Amino acid sequence: GVAPLQTAGPQHASYLDNPKYRAALAATGAGAVLVRADLVAAVPPGVAAIVVAEPAAAWARVAALFHPPAPTTPGVHPSAVVDPSARLDPSAEIGPLAVIGPCAEIGPRCRIGPGAVIGAGVVLGADCRIDAHASLSHALLGDRVVVYAGARIGQEGFGFVPGASGFISVPQLGRVVIEHDAEIGANCTIDRGTLRDTVIGAGSRLDNLVQIGHNVRLGRLCVVVAQVGISGSTIVEDQVMIGGQAGLTGHLRIGRGARIAAQSGVMSDLDPGVEVGGAPARPLRTVFREIAVLRRLARDPGARPARGNQPPKEAPKGDAG
Repeated sequence: GVAPLQTAGPQHASYLDNPKYRAALAATGAGAVLVRADLVAAVPPGVAAIVVAEPAAAWARVAALFHPPAPTTPGVHPSAVVDPSARLDPSAEIGPLAVIGPCAEIGPRCRIGPGAVIGAGVVLGADCRIDAHASLSHALLGDRVVVYAGARIGQEGFGFVPGASGFISVPQLGRVVIEHDAEIGANCTIDRGTLRDTVIGAGSRLDNLVQIGHNVRLGRLCVVVAQVGISGSTIVEDQVMIGGQAGLTGHLRIGRGARIAAQSGVMSDLDPGVEVGGAPARPLRTVFREIAVLRRLARDPGARPARGNQPPKEAPKGDAG
């Protein structure tokens, strides 16, 4: 089997990807350890070193061999409710108390968990997994999409205009399109588009409790960490990483490969590859420089902020008396 370095025994495989844990490697009782070539010398005697370029990725594949996904059990549970017009592949599994709406399409080897709701006209590709109590409406899913428990996909977006007697709701007529191999964390909410679709790109990963507004287009291979909110009509290009609790206002364009630190407030477009943090979001170097200045001022309130690379100077002292 597999186990972490600290608890692995001779029957386990483990890995080291971060040199910070070299002490754990030195004391491990694992039978084999996956390591990079530069860390082979740190593997203790009696432990087989398996040299790989990316230990974490290799270990994930090894772990999947020991712990493969549970096989699909084709069929419809007696307590499930399936509309007669829905189209279910014979290899799909429909769990207890699940609901499949009119004209929905469930692809080969899909698993629909207990209490999940697949709304009218929703289409699922092959090998999708919809966990317990998730709900999907006005949605099109590609192959191998995973939607974790409690997620809400395709509900009305937050769209309204002010009128003389109050707010007027704007009809939301688009869909949610989730491309191949994307994963949607527990209790995420993804609003359907107003006129065009809300899109989650292929291979992207959404952590738990992420809110995606209407018309958002999230690119391929993006990572969005817990409690992030992306407001309507923002475009996030491929391979963007967004840290936890960050907020993005609407109608922005976030360039390919940008990195947004946790709790950032993004209020303007970002160029490809930039790293930003803070609120309002600005280059991380600027944020760290500001923090350093504040720390110096906290230690010595009389010190003047540094300019450029110059150290802070003491403020002139007044005359005694």
